[in-house]
Amino acid sequence: MVTLYRLEGCPFCEIIVDELEALDIEFDSVWVEGLHSKRNEVKRVSGQRQVPVVVDDEYGVTMAESERILEYLESTYA
Repeated sequence: MVTLYRLEGCPFCEIIVDELEALDIEFDSVWVEGLHSKRNEVKRVSGQRQVPVVVDDEYGVTMAESERILEYLESTYA
């Protein structure tokens, strides 16, 4: 299962959602707080507070930064 940590209105998060849907990857969304200082769940899983963050349990991958995530999704699932 893929989990996407995302923020409402985040254009980088929406790019990842579009790619997940285009590749027909089932995923769960975890909505995070707007304030960086409140994003403790993201920090717990990824070591930092920025979004988007993807956690792919099947491959044991946790990754931030939308460009890296797109490359990963395309190389792994396309």
